[in-house]
Amino acid sequence: MEWQADKWPNFTERELQCKETGECEMDVSFMNRLQGLRRDFNQAMIVTSGYRSPEHSAEKKKETGPGSHSQGHAVDIRCTGGTYRFRLIETAIRMGFTGIGISSDFIHLDDMPPRDNAPRPSAWTY
Repeated sequence: MEWQADKWPNFTERELQCKETGECEMDVSFMNRLQGLRRDFNQAMIVTSGYRSPEHSAEKKKETGPGSHSQGHAVDIRCTGGTYRFRLIETAIRMGFTGIGISSDFIHLDDMPPRDNAPRPSAWTY
């Protein structure tokens, strides 16, 4: 994928690159949805994890194989406050994100379709 800075002005290729390989194979439709989320959310969003190569250590540990990050369809967004977290989740659902993972310090967002091992829409905690 060629990075399109003009279409995704609130994100950089660097912040979405795999932390272990430097690759950035984010899906264009996902990035368009993410930019729409940022526009509607109207607040800074810090990406702590974007694309992960199938060779990334976290992806290799998964029993069901590489997940949504390795398909370019997921990000983790840093969250520290309850109001921020609530508004981000509310806006993400409205924008069509189908997977929402809630941690004490980040929110996972993806737009994956249902699969045998991952029904959608779905929300979970870490």
